[in-house]
Amino acid sequence: QVQLVESGGGLVQAGGSLRLSCAASGRTFSSPAMGWFRQAPGKEREFVAFITWSGNSINYADSVKGRFAISRDSAKNTVYLQMNSLEPDDTAVYYCAGGPAPVTVGRYYRYWGQGTQVTVSS
Repeated sequence: QVQLVESGGGLVQAGGSLRLSCAASGRTFSSPAMGWFRQAPGKEREFVAFITWSGNSINYADSVKGRFAISRDSAKNTVYLQMNSLEPDDTAVYYCAGGPAPVTVGRYYRYWGQGTQVTVSS
């Protein structure tokens, strides 16, 4: 089992920045890929970014490329999502997920955090 705990969400004005953190514990070796997903009210969950603990695979959704950056600190078992130039459309609950492979499809991730709310005001 892998436990994931997100933090860092909040309320920010458009154009501002936030950094989300995802602390992993447990059998993290069984979850070599870590992803961020988000779900806005009334919308389906969507992929944001993924990274492998080795750092050799990173990918972003087109909607966040150039604004968001995913990183990891393997010593701390923590994955980060730096979000810059935030827009009202980025408002959502952001979830951290862990799985066996770096993919953009949420159902292939086995472990999920509880989510953290990000609200961007215009």
